[in-house]
Amino acid sequence: MTETPASLLPDLRKNDLDRYISVLYAPAEKREALAALYLFNAEIAAIRSRIHDPMPGEIRVQWWRDTLQSGDPDAAGHPIATALLRVVHEHRLPLAAFDNYLEARIFDLYDDPMPSRSDLEGYCGETASAVIQLAALILDPVTARSYAAASGHAGCALAITSLLRLIPIHRSRGQCYIPAEILGAAGISREEFLTGENPEGARRAIAGMSALAHEHFVQFEADAKGLPPALVSAYLPTALVPLYLAKIGNDSLDPMVDVVDISLLRKHFKLITSALRRW
Repeated sequence: MTETPASLLPDLRKNDLDRYISVLYAPAEKREALAALYLFNAEIAAIRSRIHDPMPGEIRVQWWRDTLQSGDPDAAGHPIATALLRVVHEHRLPLAAFDNYLEARIFDLYDDPMPSRSDLEGYCGETASAVIQLAALILDPVTARSYAAASGHAGCALAITSLLRLIPIHRSRGQCYIPAEILGAAGISREEFLTGENPEGARRAIAGMSALAHEHFVQFEADAKGLPPALVSAYLPTALVPLYLAKIGNDSLDPMVDVVDISLLRKHFKLITSALRRW
């Protein structure tokens, strides 16, 4: 008798609470597939925190590339990889999207500057936007293709907001994801941002990034009008963007030193109202 795999949902709740809550709004038979995709995302995002230099991280990324290309869930030897390979096969997900995702994530392993807004949007598109589109393909592969533009803007809004929320962690590693052109317009250098020597310039740079996230969120809302119920779960985490941006802009908090979060109650309320409203 084949043993039933353990549910991935408890691990998702521990590693990505926002997406875990969103999965609860998906049909029961789709939840484990979504959990596998989201745990893959969390696993890759966490590589930087587990390494001291880029090379082990690149090796880990290459392992994921090779494993996904193998297409053999039984040979993966990793519960998330095994589950993801089955999801890729069952839902015919494009391997190119995963390869592009992993290529973009190599940027996280280094402390290189983000050259421009277009580079930042490209990074967001290959990572967060791709995850949203893949989730939509799991939920409804036919309808999902009509909402590719919504996925693009949703991913940019979500990823840029996440980068703002995690500024203290990135600064501690010597990373700055704010594009050079936004830093320049704010009158602050990358080095000053990392050291905190120009707090007013940092505040303006964060405001510029927040405005960019909001711009993508507004476009997402326009593109998501009439979103079918089957796809709602894939886009739900994006509904939290305005709440996070409001808190980032609140004077009672310093996003340079405080990791930004909102209460569980507010998350649940916002997600249930967004699920009912469907943008």
